[in-house]
Amino acid sequence: MDPVPAFDEPLKKLLGPATAKVMAEHLDLHTVGDLLHHYPRRYAERGELTTLADLPLDEHVTVVARVADARVLTFNSAKGRGQRLEVTITDGSGRLQLVFFGKGVHKPHKDLLPGTRAMFAGKVSVFNRKTQLAHPAYELLRGEEGDGAVDSWAGALIPIYPATTKLESWKIAKAVDAVLPSAADAVDPLPPALREGRGLIGLPEALRKIHRPRTKADIADARDRLKWDEAFVLQVALARRRYADTQLPAVARKPAPDGILAAFDAKLPFTLTEGQEKVSREIFDDLATEHPMHRLLQGEVGSGKTMVALRAMLAVVDAGGQAAMLAPTEVLAQQHHRSITEMMGELAEGGMLGGAEKATKVVLLTGSMSAAARRQALLDLVTGEAGIVIGTHALIEDKVQFHDLGLVVVDEQHRFGVEQRDALRGKGKQPPHLLVMTATPIPRTVAMTVFGDLETSVLDQLPAGRSPIASHVVPAADKPHFLARAWDRVREEVENGHQAYVVCPRIGDALDETAEARGKKSPEDEAEKRPPLAVLDVADQLAKGPLAGLRVEVLHGRMAPDDKDAVMRRFAAGEADVLVATTVIEVGVNVPNATAMVIMDADRFGVSQLHQLRGRVGRGSAPGLCLLVTDMPEASPARRRLAAVASTLDGFELSRIDLEQRREGDVLGQAQSGVRSSLRMLAVIEDEDVIAAAREEAAAVVSADPELEHLPELRTALHALLDKEREQYLEKG
Repeated sequence: MDPVPAFDEPLKKLLGPATAKVMAEHLDLHTVGDLLHHYPRRYAERGELTTLADLPLDEHVTVVARVADARVLTFNSAKGRGQRLEVTITDGSGRLQLVFFGKGVHKPHKDLLPGTRAMFAGKVSVFNRKTQLAHPAYELLRGEEGDGAVDSWAGALIPIYPATTKLESWKIAKAVDAVLPSAADAVDPLPPALREGRGLIGLPEALRKIHRPRTKADIADARDRLKWDEAFVLQVALARRRYADTQLPAVARKPAPDGILAAFDAKLPFTLTEGQEKVSREIFDDLATEHPMHRLLQGEVGSGKTMVALRAMLAVVDAGGQAAMLAPTEVLAQQHHRSITEMMGELAEGGMLGGAEKATKVVLLTGSMSAAARRQALLDLVTGEAGIVIGTHALIEDKVQFHDLGLVVVDEQHRFGVEQRDALRGKGKQPPHLLVMTATPIPRTVAMTVFGDLETSVLDQLPAGRSPIASHVVPAADKPHFLARAWDRVREEVENGHQAYVVCPRIGDALDETAEARGKKSPEDEAEKRPPLAVLDVADQLAKGPLAGLRVEVLHGRMAPDDKDAVMRRFAAGEADVLVATTVIEVGVNVPNATAMVIMDADRFGVSQLHQLRGRVGRGSAPGLCLLVTDMPEASPARRRLAAVASTLDGFELSRIDLEQRREGDVLGQAQSGVRSSLRMLAVIEDEDVIAAAREEAAAVVSADPELEHLPELRTALHALLDKEREQYLEKG
């Protein structure tokens, strides 16, 4: 008998170099263990057909269906006469067309006779408004009609694997057959007491059942167990990180009773909301401890996070330290600097004539500052003259030295790589306290998973005086007069003394380094055969057409920083009526007089991004209006997404919708970690109970045995599942 291959054995040895190369390049599978953890996406049942409706455009799919009819057509082309085979397959409710051309016609014409059942794999495209698969690969499903033939699909449940054009699901299934005996040697990471207490099957059995189930109950048992592995190992990594943080020293920062914070509070022209008071107390309690605060502050657009963060920074200044706020863009850094100095007034004029007695200096540090201004800012930081610095990535450079960095505030955390955050935290004499802010509402489960090493505070009240925002979808292709009405509404807002934003996905052809310029096109582009709308084109058309006579300005990320700031200042001062911009205005831009927003090609933005953009209007006492313009047809997923955004202002509800439409890996900071997500089975939204239970179990395990000395299998799994890069990612969180 052949020896059973080990989990870490390269696939090349077992499957041959060609197949192993495709698996590595297209599916990121390198070892026997990787392949065993490449689980079926779903299962087709023998005798039951797959739904052909709702197939995703431009994606690679595998379907099980029956041939309804097949015909060969002859056509004339520049190269002479050619043949095309058209095969219609059905699932009983819907139909799908398959096409084969040229010399590739003969074999499928012989194989795909009416009544034949098979698995088909290919990329979904549209031709003549019909969904089709061109030149799909296929595998006939024999042996079920009592003809005596036995094939590899003898079981009742046929596994359908995540596949690629280079490697069909059934070829992956055959490769899995070759490595499945290794499942017997799987190292089980779950402590036996946990496994028994939760009634979970062993890992070897779970791997066998997920790949080759005999019944649906087998699949359920295997999924329950494999979800627990993923949730538990991840939560153990995070629990170890939290434990390590409690062992680090930090300087306790307690505000002086009559310091700058008290002076600031005394001059506030409004009272803080209950939520702001509660969250501030949580932060001040953390700042007063001798290990570093790690807190996530999430709050709806306009809930007053900046005020809470500023009070935390002033508390640290009171205690003799410095605070740094890291913003993702220059526009936002300048905006924060402007609003914070305005809120503080003479308290921000430390060391200057007219500055208050308890004042400090608030400096801005960005990459585009003049050499002299930059030199002065660096000097103010190293001497301690500046208590607060607001900046972009420029804060992270080696030249930037602090007198005594006590608090780091990171705005819109998801825009930063972990290394950047870590580099700034490394500038304190001892680890500084960390406050991470996000205006993207995060469901509890994601907070437990992505930000599992952070304590969470939520601001869910809007300050008094904020106005409601009405949102509507404008179907420009179906009803062009709706778009004309949208521009009329913008004119009406301006005539009433207000201002408007128009948001576009791109800057303009000559300036764009877009996905299209790099040779990538979205399914929508392919379907529409037109590029996404661009700021420069739209601004020009509006100024000459429907918004003629209004003061129209443009703002985009490629402009010189001084020009961007000048445009924002003019718009904020009411010297421009309409700002046509890219998503540079998405976060933090605050112009209370702006009441209307028109988002062009709204289907090209994500749900959370649309919610962020919409939050730029309705910031004053007048109600806001947000119009989502799209050319996508009514039945499309894109239109359903827009309808969801228009139907609710609840960011937490929208973040659930957003998460359901995106792959888990994106949510788990794949871009930050540089490696693929370790979650294959766990669905962050649906498996809230598993994640919460795993977090509790992990905390108990780690507090009893921080180094996992008595759980070598768990330690091994931690290293295997969270490879080195990902573990570093979690440690830097």
